[in-house]
Amino acid sequence: MASGAYDICLALGVEKLKDTGYGGLPNPGSGHGSLSWQWWPNLTAPGSFAQLASAYAAKYKIPDEDLKRAMAHVSAKSHDNGLLNPKAHLRKKVTIDQVMASPIIAHPLGLFDCCGVSDGSACAIVTTPEIAKKLGKKDFVSVKSLQLALSSGEEVGYNDWDGDHFMTTTRCSLKAYEEAGITDPKEDISMMEVHDCFSITELVTMEDLHISERGKAVRDILDGFYDLDGTVPCQVDGGLKCFGHPIGASGLRMLYEMYLQLHGRADERQIENPRYGLTHNLGGFPFQNICSISIIGKYDA
Repeated sequence: MASGAYDICLALGVEKLKDTGYGGLPNPGSGHGSLSWQWWPNLTAPGSFAQLASAYAAKYKIPDEDLKRAMAHVSAKSHDNGLLNPKAHLRKKVTIDQVMASPIIAHPLGLFDCCGVSDGSACAIVTTPEIAKKLGKKDFVSVKSLQLALSSGEEVGYNDWDGDHFMTTTRCSLKAYEEAGITDPKEDISMMEVHDCFSITELVTMEDLHISERGKAVRDILDGFYDLDGTVPCQVDGGLKCFGHPIGASGLRMLYEMYLQLHGRADERQIENPRYGLTHNLGGFPFQNICSISIIGKYDA
């Protein structure tokens, strides 16, 4: 669109994870990736992100109970939001105590700290403001920023990375804010959908997005800063916790929620007067070395 190569495009994401015959995401141990399972035979997604949680707690000297309670708040908050969303796959309230008492999958991550696996699809039609106006559209949202950060994974081979956060998100978010003209994301961002494959992922992302200070996301989460009625609501549609993670569809699902919110069409979970919505995704190997961030808002003529 921006280059002028095309006038109208359809973006589509879809995933049928339930057809793989495997309970988790596609990975080398589930029959995907040729012989790559021999490189790291014990690698699992919960195990990897549990190491993130342990590294974060060690760096900032956070007691195990405090970290677990903050992660439990993340999950319970998202389930509360998902209750208000008829498109969410998992619409069931869970309490912080229930999350903390759930079976451990990979310490300190319990069952309710992990997102589910699901099928799903999402699509969007994208065009330029000029064409949108010609089509009779008078009230539409526009992309304020779109950034992508890649890493070769070199951070895992050196000592200057503590394994407590995502370097790609840290850098990508700064570029996204610069492109969108945002100088204070804590004040300017109205709502967020981030990659909450595990509750700890959402927690450290709050800091990588430069909204919570380093080591302070636990406090902000427990204070309700990211709740639906908080300062910067996060996972306002229920997130991966309530939709599962049909990988190809997740990013567009996040943008769809921002679109609804900016149009005032989110019903019971509607945020008052949203200005900018941010979406964030992680992926890749080793250790999530790809990050994409989008910022959208109402179109300003």
